[in-house]
Amino acid sequence: MYLALLVIFLQCSELYAQGKVYQVFTFNGVKIKVEPSDKVKNGAPMSIICHADISKNTDFQLKHNFTFFKDGKLVFMAISDKEDARYEIPVAKSADTGDYECRVKAGDKLVISKPIYVWVAGMTKPILTADKKEVSEGEIVKLRCELPEEVPPLEFFFRKTKTNSEPIEKRVAEQNQNFSEMEYYVEAGDNILQFDCFGKRQVKSGWESSQHSNKTLVTVKEPFRKPTLITTPSNNFTEGDIIEFECSTVAAEMRGIEIIFQKNRTILNSVRDKKFLKYSTLATQEDSGEYLCKVEQGAVSKTTKLNVFVSELFPKPTLSASMTQLDENKDLILNCSINGLRRANFSILRKSSSGDILLKKSRILAIKVNVNDTGSYTCKAEVKGIVKESKPVRISVYAPVSKPTLSVVSGSPEVVLGKPLQLICHSVMGTPPITFTFYKGDEIKKNVTNDTYATFLDEDIGLNDNGGYKCDARNNHSSGVKTSNILNVTVIVPIRGASLGSVPYGEVEVGSDTTFLCSVNEGSWPIDFKFFKKTDHEVLLHEVREYSDRTIWHKKTMKRKDTGTYYCMASNRASVDVRSHPITISVILAAWQKGVIAAFVLTAMAGAGAVALWWFLRKKKKAKGPSMEMSGSALAPNLTSEKLTRPPSDGNYYSGSGYIEDNENHMKSTDESKGPDLESAEVDYTEVEVSTLDPHRAPEQKGTETVYSEIRKTNNDSMENRHSQRIYGHPDAT
Repeated sequence: MYLALLVIFLQCSELYAQGKVYQVFTFNGVKIKVEPSDKVKNGAPMSIICHADISKNTDFQLKHNFTFFKDGKLVFMAISDKEDARYEIPVAKSADTGDYECRVKAGDKLVISKPIYVWVAGMTKPILTADKKEVSEGEIVKLRCELPEEVPPLEFFFRKTKTNSEPIEKRVAEQNQNFSEMEYYVEAGDNILQFDCFGKRQVKSGWESSQHSNKTLVTVKEPFRKPTLITTPSNNFTEGDIIEFECSTVAAEMRGIEIIFQKNRTILNSVRDKKFLKYSTLATQEDSGEYLCKVEQGAVSKTTKLNVFVSELFPKPTLSASMTQLDENKDLILNCSINGLRRANFSILRKSSSGDILLKKSRILAIKVNVNDTGSYTCKAEVKGIVKESKPVRISVYAPVSKPTLSVVSGSPEVVLGKPLQLICHSVMGTPPITFTFYKGDEIKKNVTNDTYATFLDEDIGLNDNGGYKCDARNNHSSGVKTSNILNVTVIVPIRGASLGSVPYGEVEVGSDTTFLCSVNEGSWPIDFKFFKKTDHEVLLHEVREYSDRTIWHKKTMKRKDTGTYYCMASNRASVDVRSHPITISVILAAWQKGVIAAFVLTAMAGAGAVALWWFLRKKKKAKGPSMEMSGSALAPNLTSEKLTRPPSDGNYYSGSGYIEDNENHMKSTDESKGPDLESAEVDYTEVEVSTLDPHRAPEQKGTETVYSEIRKTNNDSMENRHSQRIYGHPDAT
């Protein structure tokens, strides 16, 4: 039974699956649009519609999620089974301007529309408020301009309009708020002020402006009135008249009121806490010009200007002099006059740093001048209390110059060849300025105008420039030119080319004298010569001053310690030391000293030879033995014929030679008979064996000793009769 039910269920499920249809859909696109258009007037209604275009395989319901964005920010959401959704804005404002897009999601599928730009044209009207409706001059008015429902960033423009004037505009940018505030200073003269404002915002097409705000009126009160400035009796005056000025104002509160009266930038008078100011003066031509009356209270300042003209009563006087440059003790006449006017109070004065010095109250002054009267003079004239002064006149009184002196600045009347020469010309007396003229020979070299002295630098000094300098001095005195004495200048030629020599040169015997010669190629006399020897430090040996280009120094009794290097140095008044090339002196032994040393050496050698010979003979006497065998075949024939003798005094054996006659004269030198051949004889040494005997006739001791046979060979090779043998035995042999 259960099996039958299971089979029936499976067959029904298969039939249901065969009859089922899958739901399939796809987005063909999503579009967004604005009604009535994408440009909407501010305050009008606006709808943003999003439409989804979807295709389905069958007719089934599908839920759509609509999302609206403005400038990337979410502004509206809707869920609908329809393919359209609407975002309604009943009253569009400028803040609704921007880029809109729509996103539609169905199932797991999402589609985004292309953005559309919506422009809400026009801005809301700004609202302007002022914190005061009535202010006084110098106070501050604070204004606030607001753009309701607008979104920053915004720009605000405030406008201030005076009566019968063009508006003055100020701009303020606001990044974070839709209002702005501005403070205005109320200036003097402001009466009724009118303020308004408007705003701007930036859109894609540029800048958009709002309407102008409401107009706000502010009434301005005056704390005091503009001052009044008058002169009496009129604005035109003549020199000598009295000018009276009066400056006044009307103020609600006099406390803090200050009245200032000035001409140009100079303050002439001032008062505080008063309504008026007075000022009077004696009119002069310098009083013509613009005057200023200024009233100030706190930050408020008001000004009134007035021009005053003063005509000339008489012109300035003129001072004339009989002479402006004159010698001392001459007469000077000064005359003061006014063109077209003879009646005036005149006075003549001399200018001084400490003040004017009155010389005479008269129009004429006559004096005999001296040098102290040099200076500037003026005269003054007074008419009706008006004093005018003439232009100054310069009077110069001259004393004659004294005879100038010409000298070298360095003091000494000489100059080194090639170096500049500086001269100074000086006059002890004479009123400056003094003109000095320098001459080299008859040629004018330089003109200098100075007070008491002048200098001249001659940079062209030649070898023959040994004199001829002079100078002139003159000023404006009538005595003329004074001339100095002629200055002779010596030209010093520097030392050049020092050299050193000696006699004898190179080697000098001990005890002998040496002559050194130091000379120069050129140089002015006198010349200082110095001789030096080089050691670890410079050693000065000799110095002398010569009026010559050379000097000789005799050094006596030279010693071995005088060996060394020598040089000389020369200098003159040019103060340049010139050093010679060095020379080397070797002090050697004299000939007689060499002979003494040679004799001493020969004597020592002879003594040494005698001692050696004595020692040799003594050793021979000690040598003992009946016979000896000689090695060397060349000696055998002679040895057979020789007889050995033994002296009774010792046991030494002596072997003679063929050229010795007997035992008595065997010590005789062979130099007498050997001749020239023996002097050049060569010496051969031969080794022989010697038997030694016991001195008490003891048995023969076996042993060998090595001795040497000295053989002298002659040039003719005759060895038979020209040889000798020295046999050195053991020191103990008998």
